Amino acid sequence: MTKTLKEHLEKVDNELASLILKISELANMISSELPYRRGKADTKNVFGEVQLIADKWADQFIIDELRKSGLVKTLVSEEQPEIVKLDEKGIFNITLDPLDGSSNIESNNLVGTIIGIYKKDLPTPGKNLVAAMYILYGPVTTLVYATQGNVSEFINTKKGFVLREENIKLPEPGKLYSIGGLRKEWVPSFKKYVEELEAQGYKLRYGGSFVGDTNQILHYGGIFAYPELTTKPNGKLRLLVESNTMSFIIKQAGGASTNGKCSVLEIEPKNITQRVPTYIGNKNLIEKLEKILIKEK
Repeated sequence: MTKTLKEHLEKVDNELASLILKISELANMISSELPYRRGKADTKNVFGEVQLIADKWADQFIIDELRKSGLVKTLVSEEQPEIVKLDEKGIFNITLDPLDGSSNIESNNLVGTIIGIYKKDLPTPGKNLVAAMYILYGPVTTLVYATQGNVSEFINTKKGFVLREENIKLPEPGKLYSIGGLRKEWVPSFKKYVEELEAQGYKLRYGGSFVGDTNQILHYGGIFAYPELTTKPNGKLRLLVESNTMSFIIKQAGGASTNGKCSVLEIEPKNITQRVPTYIGNKNLIEKLEKILIKEK
Protein backbone atom coordinates (compact mmCIF):
# COMPACT_ATOMS: atom_id res chain seq x y z
CA MET A 1 0.00 0.00 0.00
CA THR A 2 1.36 3.42 -0.98
CA LYS A 3 2.10 5.72 1.93
CA THR A 4 0.51 9.13 2.19
CA LEU A 5 2.61 12.12 3.16
CA LYS A 6 0.98 12.10 6.60
CA GLU A 7 1.90 8.46 7.13
CA HIS A 8 5.44 9.04 5.91
CA LEU A 9 5.89 11.90 8.37
CA GLU A 10 5.16 9.67 11.36
CA LYS A 11 8.92 9.23 11.80
CA VAL A 12 9.41 13.02 11.95
CA ASP A 13 8.83 15.03 15.14
CA ASN A 14 5.22 16.17 15.52
CA GLU A 15 5.72 19.93 15.09
CA LEU A 16 7.83 19.56 11.94
CA ALA A 17 5.38 17.02 10.52
CA SER A 18 2.50 19.42 11.18
CA LEU A 19 4.29 22.26 9.40
CA ILE A 20 5.17 20.18 6.32
CA LEU A 21 1.58 18.94 6.13
CA LYS A 22 0.26 22.48 6.47
CA ILE A 23 2.46 23.65 3.59
CA SER A 24 1.40 20.67 1.45
CA GLU A 25 -2.25 21.64 1.93
CA LEU A 26 -1.60 24.96 0.19
CA ALA A 27 -0.46 23.33 -3.07
CA ASN A 28 -3.89 22.76 -4.59
CA MET A 29 -5.00 26.34 -3.98
CA ILE A 30 -1.81 27.79 -5.45
CA SER A 31 -1.93 25.52 -8.49
CA SER A 32 -5.63 26.21 -9.13
CA GLU A 33 -5.17 29.99 -8.92
CA LEU A 34 -2.29 30.28 -11.40
CA PRO A 35 -4.52 30.58 -14.50
CA TYR A 36 -6.25 33.60 -12.92
CA ARG A 37 -3.16 35.39 -11.54
CA ARG A 38 -1.33 36.24 -14.74
CA GLY A 39 0.32 39.52 -15.69
CA LYS A 40 2.49 42.13 -13.99
CA ALA A 41 1.74 44.01 -10.79
CA ASP A 42 2.52 47.72 -10.46
CA THR A 43 5.17 47.11 -7.79
CA LYS A 44 8.77 45.91 -7.45
CA ASN A 45 10.29 43.57 -4.86
CA VAL A 46 13.28 44.34 -2.65
CA PHE A 47 15.61 43.30 -5.49
CA GLY A 48 14.16 45.91 -7.83
CA GLU A 49 12.41 43.30 -9.96
CA VAL A 50 8.90 43.92 -11.27
CA GLN A 51 6.54 41.71 -9.30
CA LEU A 52 3.95 39.56 -11.01
CA ILE A 53 0.39 39.34 -9.77
CA ALA A 54 0.93 35.66 -9.03
CA ASP A 55 4.08 36.40 -6.97
CA LYS A 56 2.30 38.87 -4.71
CA TRP A 57 -0.79 36.73 -4.29
CA ALA A 58 1.10 33.50 -3.52
CA ASP A 59 3.38 35.31 -1.08
CA GLN A 60 0.53 36.81 0.91
CA PHE A 61 -1.53 33.61 0.78
CA ILE A 62 1.31 31.49 2.19
CA ILE A 63 2.16 34.08 4.87
CA ASP A 64 -1.47 34.31 6.00
CA GLU A 65 -1.85 30.52 6.19
CA LEU A 66 1.42 30.02 8.07
CA ARG A 67 0.43 32.74 10.52
CA LYS A 68 -2.76 30.79 11.30
CA SER A 69 -0.77 27.63 12.01
CA GLY A 70 0.95 29.08 15.09
CA LEU A 71 4.05 27.09 14.16
CA VAL A 72 6.09 29.84 12.52
CA LYS A 73 7.86 32.60 14.42
CA THR A 74 9.37 34.58 11.55
CA LEU A 75 9.60 34.39 7.77
CA VAL A 76 12.01 35.69 5.12
CA SER A 77 10.44 35.96 1.67
CA GLU A 78 11.83 36.95 -1.70
CA GLU A 79 8.87 39.31 -2.00
CA GLN A 80 9.28 41.07 1.38
CA PRO A 81 11.86 43.79 2.21
CA GLU A 82 12.23 42.74 5.87
CA ILE A 83 11.82 39.71 8.12
CA VAL A 84 8.10 39.09 8.66
CA LYS A 85 6.99 38.35 12.22
CA LEU A 86 4.20 35.77 12.38
CA ASP A 87 3.81 34.30 15.88
CA GLU A 88 6.21 34.98 18.75
CA LYS A 89 5.31 31.56 20.20
CA GLY A 90 6.16 29.80 16.93
CA ILE A 91 8.81 27.09 16.81
CA PHE A 92 10.20 27.52 13.30
CA ASN A 93 11.67 30.26 11.13
CA ILE A 94 10.93 29.99 7.42
CA THR A 95 12.58 31.10 4.19
CA LEU A 96 10.26 31.37 1.21
CA ASP A 97 10.32 31.81 -2.52
CA PRO A 98 6.54 31.70 -3.02
CA LEU A 99 6.54 31.27 -6.78
CA ASP A 100 9.94 30.44 -8.22
CA GLY A 101 10.07 30.77 -12.00
CA SER A 102 6.88 32.86 -12.05
CA SER A 103 7.89 34.45 -15.38
CA ASN A 104 7.24 30.98 -16.85
CA ILE A 105 3.51 31.30 -16.17
CA GLU A 106 2.84 33.22 -19.39
CA SER A 107 4.40 30.44 -21.48
CA ASN A 108 2.88 27.67 -19.32
CA ASN A 109 6.23 26.28 -18.17
CA LEU A 110 7.36 25.04 -14.77
CA VAL A 111 6.97 27.04 -11.57
CA GLY A 112 7.33 26.04 -7.93
CA THR A 113 7.47 27.02 -4.27
CA ILE A 114 10.72 26.79 -2.25
CA ILE A 115 10.69 26.58 1.56
CA GLY A 116 13.51 26.28 4.08
CA ILE A 117 12.72 25.39 7.70
CA TYR A 118 14.94 26.46 10.60
CA LYS A 119 14.76 26.61 14.38
CA LYS A 120 17.59 29.13 14.66
CA ASP A 121 16.82 32.81 14.12
CA LEU A 122 17.28 34.19 10.61
CA PRO A 123 19.57 35.01 8.91
CA THR A 124 21.68 31.93 9.64
CA PRO A 125 23.83 29.57 7.52
CA GLY A 126 22.08 26.85 5.54
CA LYS A 127 23.84 24.15 7.57
CA ASN A 128 21.33 24.98 10.31
CA LEU A 129 18.33 23.91 8.23
CA VAL A 130 16.04 21.43 10.01
CA ALA A 131 14.27 20.54 6.78
CA ALA A 132 13.86 21.84 3.23
CA MET A 133 11.20 21.33 0.62
CA TYR A 134 9.81 22.41 -2.71
CA ILE A 135 6.53 21.97 -4.55
CA LEU A 136 6.65 21.69 -8.33
CA TYR A 137 3.53 22.69 -10.28
CA GLY A 138 4.15 20.68 -13.43
CA PRO A 139 2.04 18.25 -15.48
CA VAL A 140 1.75 16.57 -12.08
CA THR A 141 2.10 18.51 -8.83
CA THR A 142 4.89 16.96 -6.77
CA LEU A 143 6.39 17.68 -3.37
CA VAL A 144 9.96 16.93 -2.34
CA TYR A 145 11.06 17.28 1.27
CA ALA A 146 14.42 16.60 2.88
CA THR A 147 15.51 16.03 6.46
CA GLN A 148 18.96 14.93 7.61
CA GLY A 149 19.93 11.91 5.50
CA ASN A 150 16.66 11.52 3.62
CA VAL A 151 14.96 12.98 0.54
CA SER A 152 11.46 11.84 -0.41
CA GLU A 153 9.13 12.73 -3.29
CA PHE A 154 5.33 12.69 -3.32
CA ILE A 155 2.74 12.98 -6.10
CA ASN A 156 -0.49 14.89 -5.60
CA THR A 157 -3.52 12.64 -6.18
CA LYS A 158 -7.19 12.54 -5.24
CA LYS A 159 -6.02 11.00 -1.97
CA GLY A 160 -3.58 13.83 -1.36
CA PHE A 161 0.20 13.53 -1.64
CA VAL A 162 1.32 9.90 -1.89
CA LEU A 163 4.86 8.57 -1.82
CA ARG A 164 6.63 8.13 -5.16
CA GLU A 165 10.14 7.50 -3.88
CA GLU A 166 12.08 7.79 -0.62
CA ASN A 167 15.78 7.86 0.23
CA ILE A 168 16.47 9.45 -3.15
CA LYS A 169 20.11 9.58 -4.23
CA LEU A 170 21.54 11.41 -7.23
CA PRO A 171 22.24 8.98 -10.09
CA GLU A 172 25.94 8.56 -10.89
CA PRO A 173 27.72 9.83 -12.88
CA GLY A 174 24.87 12.10 -13.95
CA LYS A 175 23.54 13.10 -17.38
CA LEU A 176 22.59 16.77 -17.38
CA TYR A 177 23.94 20.26 -16.97
CA SER A 178 21.59 23.16 -16.32
CA ILE A 179 23.12 26.64 -16.34
CA GLY A 180 21.75 30.16 -16.13
CA GLY A 181 23.24 33.40 -17.38
CA LEU A 182 24.55 34.30 -20.82
CA ARG A 183 27.45 32.13 -22.00
CA LYS A 184 29.34 35.25 -23.13
CA GLU A 185 29.30 36.46 -19.50
CA TRP A 186 30.69 33.26 -17.96
CA VAL A 187 34.18 33.57 -16.52
CA PRO A 188 36.82 31.70 -18.62
CA SER A 189 37.44 28.95 -16.05
CA PHE A 190 33.74 28.11 -15.86
CA LYS A 191 33.39 28.14 -19.63
CA LYS A 192 36.26 25.66 -19.83
CA TYR A 193 34.55 23.41 -17.28
CA VAL A 194 31.28 23.38 -19.26
CA GLU A 195 33.12 22.54 -22.46
CA GLU A 196 34.57 19.49 -20.68
CA LEU A 197 31.06 18.42 -19.62
CA GLU A 198 29.84 18.75 -23.20
CA ALA A 199 32.79 16.69 -24.45
CA GLN A 200 31.78 13.97 -21.99
CA GLY A 201 28.23 13.88 -23.38
CA TYR A 202 26.35 15.83 -20.72
CA LYS A 203 23.11 17.28 -22.11
CA LEU A 204 21.86 20.83 -21.58
CA ARG A 205 18.50 21.15 -19.80
CA TYR A 206 17.59 24.62 -18.52
CA GLY A 207 14.04 25.82 -17.95
CA GLY A 208 14.40 29.04 -15.99
CA SER A 209 12.80 27.61 -12.85
CA PHE A 210 15.17 26.69 -10.02
CA VAL A 211 12.62 24.15 -8.78
CA GLY A 212 12.19 22.52 -12.18
CA ASP A 213 15.91 22.49 -12.96
CA THR A 214 16.86 21.11 -9.54
CA ASN A 215 14.18 18.46 -9.84
CA GLN A 216 15.76 17.24 -13.08
CA ILE A 217 19.21 17.04 -11.46
CA LEU A 218 17.70 15.13 -8.53
CA HIS A 219 16.28 12.52 -10.89
CA TYR A 220 18.92 12.32 -13.61
CA GLY A 221 22.09 13.54 -11.91
CA GLY A 222 24.47 16.21 -13.15
CA ILE A 223 24.99 19.84 -12.18
CA PHE A 224 22.90 22.99 -11.90
CA ALA A 225 24.57 26.38 -11.81
CA TYR A 226 23.75 30.03 -11.77
CA PRO A 227 27.40 31.02 -11.85
CA GLU A 228 29.54 34.04 -11.22
CA LEU A 229 29.20 36.28 -14.27
CA THR A 230 31.43 39.04 -15.54
CA THR A 231 28.44 41.37 -15.12
CA LYS A 232 27.18 39.78 -11.89
CA PRO A 233 30.08 38.54 -9.71
CA ASN A 234 27.60 37.29 -7.09
CA GLY A 235 25.36 35.56 -9.59
CA LYS A 236 21.58 35.90 -9.38
CA LEU A 237 20.25 33.45 -6.80
CA ARG A 238 19.40 34.51 -3.24
CA LEU A 239 21.36 32.72 -0.54
CA LEU A 240 18.58 32.46 2.04
CA VAL A 241 15.42 31.86 0.06
CA GLU A 242 16.82 29.80 -2.82
CA SER A 243 20.42 28.57 -2.69
CA ASN A 244 20.53 27.25 0.88
CA THR A 245 17.29 25.31 0.52
CA MET A 246 18.22 23.54 -2.70
CA SER A 247 21.80 22.94 -1.54
CA PHE A 248 20.46 21.19 1.56
CA ILE A 249 18.16 18.95 -0.48
CA ILE A 250 20.93 17.99 -2.91
CA LYS A 251 23.33 17.27 -0.04
CA GLN A 252 20.86 14.89 1.61
CA ALA A 253 20.60 13.13 -1.75
CA GLY A 254 24.35 12.47 -1.72
CA GLY A 255 25.38 15.54 -3.70
CA ALA A 256 27.18 18.75 -2.84
CA SER A 257 27.14 22.51 -3.35
CA THR A 258 29.65 25.32 -3.71
CA ASN A 259 29.84 29.05 -4.33
CA GLY A 260 33.16 28.39 -6.05
CA LYS A 261 35.13 28.37 -2.80
CA CYS A 262 33.16 26.44 -0.17
CA SER A 263 29.83 24.74 0.43
CA VAL A 264 26.90 27.11 0.05
CA LEU A 265 25.61 25.76 3.37
CA GLU A 266 28.68 27.09 5.21
CA ILE A 267 28.26 30.72 4.12
CA GLU A 268 27.52 33.21 6.92
CA PRO A 269 24.77 35.45 5.52
CA LYS A 270 25.43 39.17 5.78
CA ASN A 271 21.80 40.13 5.18
CA ILE A 272 18.52 38.60 4.01
CA THR A 273 18.95 39.80 0.41
CA GLN A 274 22.44 38.40 -0.20
CA ARG A 275 23.08 36.78 -3.59
CA VAL A 276 25.64 34.04 -4.18
CA PRO A 277 27.05 32.08 -7.16
CA THR A 278 25.38 28.69 -6.82
CA TYR A 279 26.54 25.31 -8.09
CA ILE A 280 24.78 22.11 -6.95
CA GLY A 281 24.84 18.50 -8.14
CA ASN A 282 26.81 15.28 -8.02
CA LYS A 283 29.67 15.50 -5.55
CA ASN A 284 32.41 14.58 -8.04
CA LEU A 285 31.23 17.29 -10.46
CA ILE A 286 31.15 19.93 -7.73
CA GLU A 287 34.58 18.98 -6.39
CA LYS A 288 36.11 19.14 -9.88
CA LEU A 289 34.47 22.51 -10.56
CA GLU A 290 35.66 23.96 -7.25
CA LYS A 291 39.26 22.95 -8.01
CA ILE A 292 39.11 24.59 -11.44
CA LEU A 293 37.55 27.83 -10.16
CA ILE A 294 39.99 28.17 -7.25
CA LYS A 295 43.00 27.34 -9.44
CA GLU A 296 42.06 29.95 -12.05
CA LYS A 297 41.50 32.78 -9.57
